[in-house]
Amino acid sequence: QLQLVESGGGSVQPGGSLRLSCVASGFTLGYYVIGWFRQAPGKEREGVSCISSSGGSTNYADSVKGRFTISRDNAKNTVYLQMNSLKPEDTAIYYCAARNRVTYGSSCPEAWMYPDWGQGTQVTVSS
Repeated sequence: QLQLVESGGGSVQPGGSLRLSCVASGFTLGYYVIGWFRQAPGKEREGVSCISSSGGSTNYADSVKGRFTISRDNAKNTVYLQMNSLKPEDTAIYYCAARNRVTYGSSCPEAWMYPDWGQGTQVTVSS
């Protein structure tokens, strides 16, 4: 069974940091492009970041560039999202998603291209 599990969410003050993890089971994460998405109440799901299967290429939404960093440890079957300088508008449920056999350029694959998703982890940024 292919499964993705996010963790690391929580509540922080503006300017704080969190590190999210996405752990895969049932498949080898090293063969897959991984994307991070988020959805806040009343808003559509937003693509946050993505990383190539090797980790050699990363992309970020303009809203998080310079603050978030995506990385992966294929030996641990895990992808991370380091979130720094958090803002209240970063409050959302964060999801990771995976798919294989995909290539992309300057933009991440859109949500419909990912068949497998985690359950999400809540991030709350408030004072």
